[in-house]
Amino acid sequence: MPELKRLDAGHAPAVLAFELANRAYFAASVPDRGDAFFDRFADRYSALLAEQEAGVCAFHVLLAEDGSVLGRFNLVDIDDHTAELGYRVAQHVAGRGVATATVRELCRLAAARYGLRTLRAATVRRNAASQRVLTKAGFVPVGPADPAHLSGEPGTWYQRELGL
Repeated sequence: MPELKRLDAGHAPAVLAFELANRAYFAASVPDRGDAFFDRFADRYSALLAEQEAGVCAFHVLLAEDGSVLGRFNLVDIDDHTAELGYRVAQHVAGRGVATATVRELCRLAAARYGLRTLRAATVRRNAASQRVLTKAGFVPVGPADPAHLSGEPGTWYQRELGL
């Protein structure tokens, strides 16, 4: 059974493998991370862990029983009991409810473990699957997202109030 775990240094090889294996799949629905992301992956990964240690972000991986990464689920820009949610799942588990179930679980953790009251998520207009996940997980659209926030693409902000 997949398990949602807080990101740690030991996950780096599996995270890189996940990102590489799914790069083309992700690029079909969200802006591509670009070659620089992969060229400087070790530095970027260390920076993520430092942000997490500082309490600015909380990064999670959904791990299969074999230790491979099925998805990434992140809480970023944590401030004043609010954070932005970001997530992506592997192509081979997409469309099976994995993202919705894990976003729901992360909402529970966001309130219980991190004391968050509100989560926000932005999605590009062309990413209908992500919009369905957010809606099924209790998020509601709250307005347009600045294209600068979404690598130049138009999109929508979604929000969910968390019960404490």
